Amino acid sequence: MSSFEVYSYFYSLIIKSMAKFYTSITKRLQNFIEGQKIFFVATAPSNGRINLSPKGMDTFRVINENKVLWLNVTGSGNETAAHLLENNNITIMFCSFEGAPNILRLYGKGREIKPNDKDWDHVIPLFPVTPGTRQIFEIDIDSAQTSCGMSIPFFEYKSERNELNDWAKEKGTEGIQQYWEDKNQTSIDGFPTNLLN
Repeated sequence: MSSFEVYSYFYSLIIKSMAKFYTSITKRLQNFIEGQKIFFVATAPSNGRINLSPKGMDTFRVINENKVLWLNVTGSGNETAAHLLENNNITIMFCSFEGAPNILRLYGKGREIKPNDKDWDHVIPLFPVTPGTRQIFEIDIDSAQTSCGMSIPFFEYKSERNELNDWAKEKGTEGIQQYWEDKNQTSIDGFPTNLLN
């Protein structure tokens, strides 16, 4: 293969993998989402720190071409809930660490569904029973974007971590409720999460 042919080949790959926008989650994008073991959630208040968190476990569902659900478990903070109360903007990012390179961002508006909310019984059966479950976020997707991801290295998935589930089981229901009261009622910038309201 000549140097020109090599150049042409890689140039064609770059052109094919340039950013592309969608107004909905296509079946191909859904298949990509369902094959990923990790995703990233980003939110921010109008004035304050941007929150960007990695998420794992079996906690993400595509409901239709413009709606997704994400089950959130108890953790050290509750930034997403606080930010969505203020401006409801959210971005979800998936990145392929195996196979063909690809990055997918979902842009939308999110709202929190808590265990005492009327919609809870409709959405919680879509997920496996997970210790420490705190809330579910419903996200209306207004656009999606793919980009190349060719600089992302390969990583091999081994297994899920059990530490967070073990911690939640040890805490028990009352311990988790107390943790919410002590640790999850405000964001790091002092914005309310309304978790216990």
